[in-house]
Order: sequence, then structure tokens, then C-alpha cells
Amino acid sequence: MKRYTGKTLEELLAAAAEEKGCAVEDLTYFIVEEKKGLLGIGSSVSADVYCLDDVKEFLFDYLGDFFTGIDQDLEVSIEERHGGFIVRMNAENNAVLIGKMGKTLSAFNTVVRAAVNAEFRKRIDVLVDVNNYKEERYRKLEAMARRTAKQVMRSHVDAELDPMPNDERKVIHKALNDWNHIQTQSEGEGSQRHVCICYVDEKSATEEAEED
Repeated sequence: MKRYTGKTLEELLAAAAEEKGCAVEDLTYFIVEEKKGLLGIGSSVSADVYCLDDVKEFLFDYLGDFFTGIDQDLEVSIEERHGGFIVRMNAENNAVLIGKMGKTLSAFNTVVRAAVNAEFRKRIDVLVDVNNYKEERYRKLEAMARRTAKQVMRSHVDAELDPMPNDERKVIHKALNDWNHIQTQSEGEGSQRHVCICYVDEKSATEEAEED
């Protein structure tokens, strides 16, 4: 993220947009200093400014630094989607990057998101996937959530799912958000946080996925 200074915020953003080759509307900025001059003379404003291309460049650099010296070929591609990013990685030994039950990949996702959010001072949706493991996992979770919800509707007995990371709980919440008589909520702390699929007489708002 680069810092710009101009006489006015409009001037500053126009200069940043021209340099980055994007529209002013595509910029995100944080004002860090603003000086008021006498009768407008000597006024200035400074702001940290970035666009989505800057986030993508940061991700490439961060991953490059992270995997410097890794003794295997690693392919990385980054796709922008709905204002966020999907980082697709493929290596000679994907199992090492994924880890048992996807725990290594989940931990790496947490590290990368934290780095991006700290750098750009904003929550940006980033998903790191290895050989489509996460996308396939999400599809399986959606199918499991629907099967479990049908059982809960028939029996009226709530179901507790196994603990899972935040991004996977989001998949469950979203998959069942529009179901009548079904409500989802997250319970537990830390590594034991899990989703409960509950039967309700009348549909109430599904709990939004939290930012753990």
C-alpha cells in the first residue's frame, strides 16, 4: 500500500488512480494526515491508497517469500472473485501442503488472511486452495449439510457437526440459510467450535458466519 499526498483528497485520488491504471471508484484509502492552510493556502492531505491489483501483487510476493527455498516445483495462480481472491496452488507433493484432514492448509489460510488484513487494514476474503482440495471439500460439506438438515426436519432432533474451521462453518451456514424450519448456529471455542443444525417451528435468521 502506497502513501500519496495532494492539496486535496480529490487530487490525491486522481493521481493514485492514474498511476495504478484504474478508476477512482476502485481505490480504497485511509487518510493519515490532513493539514489546513490559511484561506486554503498550504492545505494538504496524505493517505494510504490501494486497489485490488495491489492486493494480488502482495499475495504473489508473500507466497514467494513464504516458499523461498522449498525443494519442489510450485505453481501459483490468483483469481479475483466477488471482491476477494482465490489462490490456487499445485505442487509435486500436494499432500504435504494440505496436511492430515486439511489442517495444514487451514492453518496456512489463517496466516495468509491475517497478513493480508494487516497490510491493507481491512478484512479481504482470501481462500488458499491446493489442487482444488478446498472446493471439493466445500461441495462435500454442502451435500452433508443438506442431508443432515433433512434428518433434523424429519426427526425434530438437533444435530451437532464435527468441529471445523471458520471457512467451512461458513459453507454450512450459507448452504442452509434459506431452509424453512432450519437454523444453524456456531457453538464451542477454539478448535472445538462447530455448527449445530437446529429445528425451529418458524424460520428465524441464520447466524452469520463469525470472524474467528
